[in-house]
Amino acid sequence: MTFLHPYLLWGLFVIPLLVAFYVFWLRKCHATLQLSALYRLKNKGFRAKLRHLPFVLEMLALGALIVTLARPQNTDSWQKDSIEGIDIMLAIDASGSMLAMDLQPNRFVAALEVAQKFIGNRPNDNIGLVVFAGESFTQCPLTTDHATLLNRLSEVEIGYLEDGTAIGLGLATACNRLKDSHAKSKVIVLLTDGTNNAGSIAPSMAASLAESLGIRIYTVAVGTRGEAPYPHATAFGTVTDYVKVDIDEPSLKEIAQTTGGAYFRATDNESLDQIYEEIDRLEKSKLMTQNFTAYEELYSMWAVMALSLLLLSFILRSSYLRTNP
Repeated sequence: MTFLHPYLLWGLFVIPLLVAFYVFWLRKCHATLQLSALYRLKNKGFRAKLRHLPFVLEMLALGALIVTLARPQNTDSWQKDSIEGIDIMLAIDASGSMLAMDLQPNRFVAALEVAQKFIGNRPNDNIGLVVFAGESFTQCPLTTDHATLLNRLSEVEIGYLEDGTAIGLGLATACNRLKDSHAKSKVIVLLTDGTNNAGSIAPSMAASLAESLGIRIYTVAVGTRGEAPYPHATAFGTVTDYVKVDIDEPSLKEIAQTTGGAYFRATDNESLDQIYEEIDRLEKSKLMTQNFTAYEELYSMWAVMALSLLLLSFILRSSYLRTNP
């Protein structure tokens, strides 16, 4: 129960003051007589015991009246929250060049680590995973079971697919997973370190397909500028050579621009982590809240109580407990 005018409840403190005044007035207006034994004072009967009842009823009526003026109300409210999630496909390059060690311990492991963090920060979204090299496949379809998704992500290794960089094919596979989505926001996060050199689908064609389906693509180019250390297996063990970093940035920028996304370049672990944080901020789930509050007035019950108590007090004072002849 709530009150429309709760400050009026301070008036209840008047009642103890009136009771104190009543007791003081009774002692002042009635003389006292000392007797050697109480049995000498005859019992005046049941009516004498009830002589204070009208005053008690009037104080209760005053309290009920103050509560009435404060407007007690019964609040019936409910709140409905619904979260509008985003459907996101992660498309990660698993070609051999992702073993370059300009990111620590290499590009591929660094990409998986930031992807894990990204997934953990988006519990309300459907997220899936596409892996591509010279060919592409869906490692995990769209799901809100992120524990399963993370397990599938940890199973990805370089060497399972034919080597190469089929960017267009990877995007087309991700688009195929999103084409039946009913989400208002559909996103692909593409991470690669090279130039499209495999597959039958050009990146520009895949971008046009994504645009027609209302899918935004964020492209992330990973790799330092210039040359990067790359491990080579030889008969005498692993040897590290420096190879030229060749990333088709114009193509990746065009893909992002065509679909209304954004292009990013990660040259180290820190910048890669910041890029995923930026994408996380750009693509926020929407929280829709509906509130409803209804008030039921309860003052009438207290008003009836106050009037009933006053009426009962008046009847007692005028009849059974009347003191004047």
